[in-house]
Amino acid sequence: MDIIEMANLIAGNGGRLYLVGGAVRDKYLGVEPADTDYCVTGLSSKEFEDIFPKAFKRGKFFPVYDIDNVEFALARKDIKTGEKHTDFDILTNKDITIEEDLKRRDITINSMAIDVLSQELIDPFNGIQDIKDRIVRATSDAFADDALRVYRVAVLVAKYDLEIEDNTLKMMSNLKNTLQYISGERVLEELRKALRCNTPSKFFQVLKNIDCLDVHFKEIHDLIGVEQPIEYHPEGDAFNHTMEVVDRTAQMTKETKIRFAALVHDLGKARTPKKKWPHHYNHEMLGVTCINNLCNRLKISNDWRKAAITACSEHMRGGQFNKMKAGTKVDFIERVSKSMLGLQGMEIIVNADKHPDIKIEFAKLGNYVMTNINGKEMTNITDYNVLKEKVRAKRIRYINEEVT
Repeated sequence: MDIIEMANLIAGNGGRLYLVGGAVRDKYLGVEPADTDYCVTGLSSKEFEDIFPKAFKRGKFFPVYDIDNVEFALARKDIKTGEKHTDFDILTNKDITIEEDLKRRDITINSMAIDVLSQELIDPFNGIQDIKDRIVRATSDAFADDALRVYRVAVLVAKYDLEIEDNTLKMMSNLKNTLQYISGERVLEELRKALRCNTPSKFFQVLKNIDCLDVHFKEIHDLIGVEQPIEYHPEGDAFNHTMEVVDRTAQMTKETKIRFAALVHDLGKARTPKKKWPHHYNHEMLGVTCINNLCNRLKISNDWRKAAITACSEHMRGGQFNKMKAGTKVDFIERVSKSMLGLQGMEIIVNADKHPDIKIEFAKLGNYVMTNINGKEMTNITDYNVLKEKVRAKRIRYINEEVT
């Protein structure tokens, strides 16, 4: 059954079907919608279920149905009952209008609907104008009812290159104390979305501007004001450097694991003795503790954690690869190739970390060495340590004779 047939069935029973949320926003932004959600007015849960008996009810506290992997929610109102973003009473009945449902939503560009049958745009909060002006604006004071919206807005800014209206910025800043109640898993979900954007730095810049970066991203916040050698880092402090690195990494790979590793590669700079600044001796090792703290807080998976630790502990060596002796190159290649980050991921981060005019290449060489120079033909050697040294020597010889 297509969506027009469904809309006609709903209308024939006294209801109305609307396309809502991000799908409407994306339509007017001119981008492909990530998902398609619908809102139903004028029907009770029982009436909807009678019309669509195969609908799978997913909502635990309010009626949300899945039909052929498309979400249909009955119009509702939210009533705030506590500090946590989950502290709501949900009011739903057939008398709630589409305008009332839209009012509970976060920002104006998400508070529009399109009538499926008439194709009429329902825009009670001037979302279309804000799209034209590329402005993020809270739909109402109810924006402050859900602190998670701070992170969701920051993601939208990073994804669509938008500006936040001043009053909305203040509302976001005032939510700092309630951000702490959001679980690490929910924050990680928004972090993943931010890292998929073309310019992930804008997510963190928003949080920095509203003084909320330290709530869940303390290790990144601590990079603000950390001096670096000006001859190597004209961009300024370690925070600005990190933002540039993560954006350059995003230009080179879509893999979020590598982008996350780039984000945290320099966290140790905030832990070096201030009296030694702008130099940051041993920041690679100091950064490992910071990464573990961040990963524990946000419940980040082990593959991201391990890739990040490799980026942190090996990026300085990778930046010196062209100057290494053959034996040191082999040792570096062997370590990184076995890591969760891999040689290609490491090469991307190293080049994002360096001056644009400097090009470091070791992934192609390393992958060739690891694949083609091994101990397969040394079947007569049974001692593992002896075999390991023989293979290492052969790899060093190849780099010395063929590469150099």
